[in-house]
Amino acid sequence: MSLSTPTVTRTEQYVKPLLEGDRTQCRQVIEHAFFEGASAYELITQLLWPTMEMLQAHYREDAITQSTLNLATRLNRSITDQVASRLERKPFNGRKVLIFCGADEPEELGGQIAADLFEADGWMTRFAGGGVPDDEVLKLIGEYRPNLLVMFGTLPSGVPAVRRLIDYLREVNSCPDMQVMCCGGIYKRAEGLAEEIGADLYAPDGAHAVHTANANPTRKATVEQQTVGRTRRIRKAAARKAASAMRHLAKSNGGND
Repeated sequence: MSLSTPTVTRTEQYVKPLLEGDRTQCRQVIEHAFFEGASAYELITQLLWPTMEMLQAHYREDAITQSTLNLATRLNRSITDQVASRLERKPFNGRKVLIFCGADEPEELGGQIAADLFEADGWMTRFAGGGVPDDEVLKLIGEYRPNLLVMFGTLPSGVPAVRRLIDYLREVNSCPDMQVMCCGGIYKRAEGLAEEIGADLYAPDGAHAVHTANANPTRKATVEQQTVGRTRRIRKAAARKAASAMRHLAKSNGGND
């Protein structure tokens, strides 16, 4: 099997044993990188995350098998756990983030890396993974009261569920000041998708997610920007407004009797 990988020497050294599932060799590459002066942040953002995306791209193009993807992704996740423990950590910044993702293994890894980077940046972080029903998401939001909800995804099949969840959150409005961010490969490949489905913020990867959240602490989506489901949202907003007016009128009439 022949794969075209980036020409960066460290990436080549890491990817070959990764595809073979060689755990010992992969750890040696990482330890050598630390010995040469690489930081944990650099390894996560410049090696481990790009490798994760490369593996997914190769699988989509049928360049690697499912078993190879599984071997490499799980090993990459194990290495990430070890590297993340060596991240420099900032003091708590007073903000909280709750992170969910798609149910596939590569999406779990992306969500985990995003969680590691937010935590290192000083955010109080909770990572709930994938496959969580909407009602449990809402319950967790109510209990945790995050400033930011991050939905990480790489597969097109997960987008409709994210859109429905965003609509649901807007409708119940249980945490009105909370921002919703869409992060990950599917939103990077489909330009404008995050905005269309109603996200307040978008980031292509974990490092950008932290930067974007810090740089835009109050940005909220508008109904006008949400091209997906816009008519239904406008109709619901009008219905709520009409119902409120009717209640106000009924109270006024009651007071005049």
